[in-house]
Amino acid sequence: MDDGSIDVRRAAREAAYSMPVEAINPADPELFRTDTWAPYFERLRKEDPVHWAVSDFQDVGGYWSVTKYNDIMAVDTNHEVFSSIPTIVLPDPDEDFTLPMFIAMDPPKHDVQRKTVSPIVAGPNLAKMEPIIRERAGVILDSLPVGEEFDWVDKVSIELTTMTLATLFDFPWEDRRKLTFWSDVATAAPESGILGTTDPEKFEELRRAALYECVDYFMRLWNERVNAPPKPDLISMLAHGEATRDMDRMEYLGNLILLIVGGNDTTRNTISGSVLALNQHPDQYDRLTSDPSCLPSMVSETIRWQTPLAYMRRRATRDFEMGGKTIREGDKIAMWYVSGNRDEEVIERPNDYWIDRPRVRQHLSFGFGIHRCVGNRLAELQLKIIWEEILKRFPRIEVTGQPRRVYSSFVKGYEHLPVVIPKRV
Repeated sequence: MDDGSIDVRRAAREAAYSMPVEAINPADPELFRTDTWAPYFERLRKEDPVHWAVSDFQDVGGYWSVTKYNDIMAVDTNHEVFSSIPTIVLPDPDEDFTLPMFIAMDPPKHDVQRKTVSPIVAGPNLAKMEPIIRERAGVILDSLPVGEEFDWVDKVSIELTTMTLATLFDFPWEDRRKLTFWSDVATAAPESGILGTTDPEKFEELRRAALYECVDYFMRLWNERVNAPPKPDLISMLAHGEATRDMDRMEYLGNLILLIVGGNDTTRNTISGSVLALNQHPDQYDRLTSDPSCLPSMVSETIRWQTPLAYMRRRATRDFEMGGKTIREGDKIAMWYVSGNRDEEVIERPNDYWIDRPRVRQHLSFGFGIHRCVGNRLAELQLKIIWEEILKRFPRIEVTGQPRRVYSSFVKGYEHLPVVIPKRV
């Protein structure tokens, strides 16, 4: 696939190394939309691994960037010094529209809320879900046009993950694409154009209206299930859980958004990323098709290579020394998982997509510590199943043009990926 990426990467490297290091703002969404983020983080790891930046994007203001693997681990596993309150993204929430969610809480409240929903992605329930996911993956793949270009993101990645998410919520099947819409709206910036306007005030008005629609829809489901015997779906778990049954409307919405984005955005972008990565590294595609036993390793390598959430934010609860810098109480800190997953000092050949790499599960994409992704095994399961079913059906899936990437420095993903499944000769 020739997408002109070599020239783009060369220009990005020149730009990244020609500016003063203190001027680098790694939270610029344009770096991710254009896929030019890598040399900026490379330079920060080498020259300024604990880096102070100021961003005017969404009024982020000043923040620290932690870019090396071991430093990220140190922050992620120290929730006493680095708090998740009030949010996991760099922009501060508006005072009149805060969305509490357990990933943006500290113990003990975080622990009991997380424990309420974690059984749904535990081993026994995943074993029940595996044949359901496999059947749906087969139906999706068998419906794809052969020999015609189509959008892999829409036809496969979104469809499979939205089906799975609808099952987890026991959500009305015919409305399942609402989950995709709410997930996108929750993480989008005005510049994304998703709501038909780039005006920040109008966008925020429409965004809030969409999220209120989300919580109103889910309140109806809550009210149905709170008065019924408990069932093994997320809404019933929240409605009957001791730590969650008394949530107010905004905390319910916050946890819904967490579960929707966590179950939708991340997995769908990794599924899309796997097709792109294999096309960009045809030797690895050959390796996979010649030896499908590499698939479990390929799943982990894709999750590292894609890093579907580029960072998580923390807030310092006291002054703290790191990398020769003093992080002050109250400062924002971005743990750049996307950079830690490319740290040359920890990960061998980090810029290579290497599907049978040693220690392949050594990556930061799921986070560490008390906030490690609760649905990580479900994400791996969906990616494994879709590729097992692909390999049964198609010798190749060919990317036919440049992907259109999400305008975000938080969600590292794809809006569109054109592909063709070649006709068999």
